[in-house]
Amino acid sequence: MISFTPTDEQQLIVETVRRYATERLRPAAHDADEGCATPPDLISKGWDLGLLPSTIPEQYGGFGESHSALTGTLAAEELAYGDLPMALHLLAPNLFAIPVLHCGTEEQQQQWLPRMTDATFAPYTAALIEPRWDFDPLALQTSAAKEMSSYVLNGRKAYVPLAAEAKAILVYARESGATQGFIVEKGARGLSVAEREKHMGLRALPTYEVKLEDVRVPRAARLGGEAGADINLLLNYARVALASLAVGVARAAYEYARDYARQREAFGRPIGQYQAVAFMLAEMAIEVEATRSMAWEAAWTLDQGKDATRAAALAKHYADEAALFVADRAVQVLGGHGYIREHPVERWLREARGFAATLGLAMI
Repeated sequence: MISFTPTDEQQLIVETVRRYATERLRPAAHDADEGCATPPDLISKGWDLGLLPSTIPEQYGGFGESHSALTGTLAAEELAYGDLPMALHLLAPNLFAIPVLHCGTEEQQQQWLPRMTDATFAPYTAALIEPRWDFDPLALQTSAAKEMSSYVLNGRKAYVPLAAEAKAILVYARESGATQGFIVEKGARGLSVAEREKHMGLRALPTYEVKLEDVRVPRAARLGGEAGADINLLLNYARVALASLAVGVARAAYEYARDYARQREAFGRPIGQYQAVAFMLAEMAIEVEATRSMAWEAAWTLDQGKDATRAAALAKHYADEAALFVADRAVQVLGGHGYIREHPVERWLREARGFAATLGLAMI
């Protein structure tokens, strides 16, 4: 039987992250978007919460017992409620650490996971998305070819967060017709990071296009060694993470519009008392709750060790549409004010538009 009642530990995590998101991220979100930069002190404060180290076992320097996707969804929603780009910045090392935790060899875990538990933010990331219209994570154009005791990587990646400063990047490539991961360390010959990308949304998150031209890595850099990695499992963690982040954005837009409708008056009464606005707010609330339930069910399925592909894919697809629907309705509720940058709903609409185009930007 599925039970989504948070444990005492989970409730403490939610309250802690919510306080950080509302008191730190939300007030800084507008300036971060306008300046296209995330304040380093906010990332430092977020890292101090210990969200990633709490998923890493003690034997690798962390203080967690087991990795819980459901706990991750709770934290991800709260972070995105504060600000999505800064949440993705803070979660970028998860893109590297979670695959190593679940699919890495013992040597890879011993080598890399302790680096994710340092007192300072660890700039690690992953490169999955490719700059082409028919991108498919299970049919990549980026290639990995065996040559003697090495793999040679060639291809282009896009939307790679923190690539310019990352100490190592987990690059996904096609090897013998299947997608696998390869750890590429900073400074590898043939690895180049282009200028920072410019997006409609997520403006505070630095993402880059990455080129790999005959990048040679040792056999030991293949995620999971000879056994390889369970790519479907990793994609499911990414889908659940993005669905949860979408819930946070949608919830933020809904609550802002709801509060605005209670205060804004027209013809002598709050606009929220008019049927057209009240119905929009009701539909928005339904979408937030429905999306959250789907994300939680997919996360719970992952935690049970079951195949969560269907649940995760459905949650991600539904979240893509729901976040955009709610953010768009929030702009409508605010009327002309919804189109003004001083109100956050236009920013949430820009960010919600991006969920349908992204996979591999987050993992919990």
